Amino acid sequence: MSQINKTDGLLEEIADYVLHTEISSDEAIQTANNVLLDSLGCGFLALRYPECTKHLGPIVPNTVVPNGSRVPGTSFELDPIQGAFNIGTIIRWLDYNDTWLAAEWGHPSDNLGGILAAADYISRKNVSEGKAPLMMEAVLVATVKAHEIQGVLALDNSLNRQGLDHVLFVKVATAAVVTAMFGGSREEVINAVSNAWIDSASLRTYRHFPNAGSRKSWAAGDATSRGVRLAMMAVNGEMGYRTALSAPRWGFQEVLFGGMELTLARPLASYVMENILFKIAYPAEFHAQTAAECAVELHPFVANRLDEIRNITITTHESAIRIIDKQGTLHNPADRDHCIQYITAIGLLFGTVTADHYEEEVARDPRIDELRNKMDVVEDKQYSLDYLDPDKRSIANAVQVHFHDGTSTDKIAQEYPLGHRFRRKEGIPKLREKFKYNLETRFPMKQAKDIYNCFEDLDQLKKMPVHNFMARIVISF
Repeated sequence: MSQINKTDGLLEEIADYVLHTEISSDEAIQTANNVLLDSLGCGFLALRYPECTKHLGPIVPNTVVPNGSRVPGTSFELDPIQGAFNIGTIIRWLDYNDTWLAAEWGHPSDNLGGILAAADYISRKNVSEGKAPLMMEAVLVATVKAHEIQGVLALDNSLNRQGLDHVLFVKVATAAVVTAMFGGSREEVINAVSNAWIDSASLRTYRHFPNAGSRKSWAAGDATSRGVRLAMMAVNGEMGYRTALSAPRWGFQEVLFGGMELTLARPLASYVMENILFKIAYPAEFHAQTAAECAVELHPFVANRLDEIRNITITTHESAIRIIDKQGTLHNPADRDHCIQYITAIGLLFGTVTADHYEEEVARDPRIDELRNKMDVVEDKQYSLDYLDPDKRSIANAVQVHFHDGTSTDKIAQEYPLGHRFRRKEGIPKLREKFKYNLETRFPMKQAKDIYNCFEDLDQLKKMPVHNFMARIVISF
């Protein structure tokens, strides 16, 4: 076969994985169950915020879609593409869903926007045609596979160093798993994924000074919905492009990736799901999670001595310095929750960090910027090395407060955040508490309890028809 007609190997590996790899890891499926409940909880909490809910619903008001995709926590029934945008947006809005840190960072549960919307539509359509419904086990397996595709791509391939946003990997992963969910062939999966790469990525400018803004909260919803669109086009016969990545001059690698080859650092299996990071304690950019933990621990020792503080040292890793070390004015909640100094100041001042702390009412507190102006952010080279070590995957930070009288607090360091795999025994009960709280912000107590109970028996959840599960997590008022 001539080189020009040979399909890019990466496209083939992804297609073969989604179609033929069995997920045999019980740990991965159990973790996917926790990812699902946590992601939905994040979405329910986000529905408290009008800046989020203004994005929801059909594009054309009052549109009715037969067998439509339901949007959790709402009464909307939408086409699968718009449904994916809605679900992806609420999951991602508060920056509180799971996280993956590598050469490229991202949030693999963003793919649940496309997975849940497609699964609900498929299950309802099947039942209307007298066919068997789709079961929730298929959702959990698709979630493991989407996490794996996005996360393994992220291990060695840094989009951010090219100025591109990580949600491209969401689009690719959603396109792959949803095409398979629709019954797509190997060729159709390749076609969908090739088009996702050709779509390319948005610029990261909306995540950084001076343009940080709310697009970062709906960008993943946009990406996962586009993945569903490309999947539906592929199973309807739309062609793909064999060398979308490697084509000379016009391929993704040459045009947008500096001529470097995209690679998979390890075989696709279930590594990413098993090692996923949960945001359990605080809704903050993940590189600052341990800084928040350290600041909260220091709160009792500094809250009554604010005027005595000379300076504050935050010791961190290179990736945190690159993306969340911010000076000067922070313009909106999206700017603030990606600032390690702001997050640390909130922890020191209030002894906790919540989504409301990023809103204007709290941000006007002059003490926050007073503390930020006293902060020095420095790199610990070992922290940076351990961040990239596949056997550690730490996200270390340390905080120490120095006073005018020459005394200091202890240097409080935390290598692994509460949501890390190394802290699962401690973290999962608190993750369930987080889910319970988030449920109760949206649903009446009886319905909240019913939803919570769905996740108590994994075997029963796996056997539940998707459309029945989705019916439990919507509201009718």
